[in-house]
Amino acid sequence: MEDSALASLMQAAQAGNAEAYRTVLRACVPLAAGAARRAGVRPDAVDDVVQDVLLTLHRALPTYDPSRPFLPWLRAIATRRAIDCLRQRGRQGAREVHDPDAYLNHAAGTETADTASLRHSDSRRLRAAIATLPPQQRHAVEMLGLKERSLAEVAEESGRTKGALKVNLHRALKALRVKLGQNRDV
Repeated sequence: MEDSALASLMQAAQAGNAEAYRTVLRACVPLAAGAARRAGVRPDAVDDVVQDVLLTLHRALPTYDPSRPFLPWLRAIATRRAIDCLRQRGRQGAREVHDPDAYLNHAAGTETADTASLRHSDSRRLRAAIATLPPQQRHAVEMLGLKERSLAEVAEESGRTKGALKVNLHRALKALRVKLGQNRDV
């Protein structure tokens, strides 16, 4: 389709003619695809560039000046969208690695018997240390730390203030560090 015909259709589309707008969009598809291919966009990404061109064309519809040629305007949009696609693919390529066999060499997340035994032993030690805490501190650790309840819920349920619960939790964690041999300044 000639440039003057596309410019006239674009002017009609600006005036609200839906059929003219559909005709312009259909005519733009092969032109946008060609511009994307010339810019070096991979064949599997050409359709994405065409879609971006059509969206840009839709957004820019009110800004088109019908007294100016349509095809150079469209080519400029298509070239810019193709460059955007190339940049995006380049950024993704820098961050992503394609290795379909990576899962074969990846160590399984299974736990060894020694690791399981240590974890179980540490869990028993922690439970025993929590049992030696004063009741309010023990309650704060159990509710806030182990059961992961919110401060507001525990405060409402226990009738204590949020500040008192925070103090009890802080003191309990400090005491547990000392009992478990991880004494560090808090």
